[in-house]
Amino acid sequence: MHKLLARAVTMLMALAFSQTLHAAEVGDDGLHKEAWFTITFRDIADDIAQAKAEGKRLALTFEQRGCIYCAQMHEKILSDPEVRDYIAANFMVVQYNMFGDEEVTDLDGETLTEKTAARRWGYVFTPTIVFLPEEAPEGKTVAEAAVATMPGAFGKWTFLNMFRWVREKGYERDEHFQQYHARIINELRAEGRLGDEE
Repeated sequence: MHKLLARAVTMLMALAFSQTLHAAEVGDDGLHKEAWFTITFRDIADDIAQAKAEGKRLALTFEQRGCIYCAQMHEKILSDPEVRDYIAANFMVVQYNMFGDEEVTDLDGETLTEKTAARRWGYVFTPTIVFLPEEAPEGKTVAEAAVATMPGAFGKWTFLNMFRWVREKGYERDEHFQQYHARIINELRAEGRLGDEE
């Protein structure tokens, strides 16, 4: 009995240590920082080209200091190895502060700050994740060019499936994201892989 208890404690400690290794740090701006997020000059056209050169897609995440849903996204969703590893392998994620002053160059060449970009593009919720096309279109804003937008916090499978749907270019097909998501959920249920994190 003591060996079983000692083994359980050891496993729990290892799990806690593993989760600590992947926990996002909070920066001076109050935003959670993932080690695999990309820091750029926030020139959207250049970022799209860089992502493509790396075989990835560009995703922008808008967050703000004190956002409990942003914290939940980092602590519960992005800390999950299945989610984190898929996104890091397939997307270049650039973090934006909803009320930040860093300079941003929109696709149409207009120079903004993070906060004026969020206002111009109509993003009012945090977190909001914006998915950009593989090629930078000329004369459009980010909001006009985005192939998908995910406003708010969701559970693991909705979150991960949106990234998969974009990577698989579901927006170019007839299967709406909600249909795609329902199909994947049914497949996961059939495999017995679905917990309460739907």
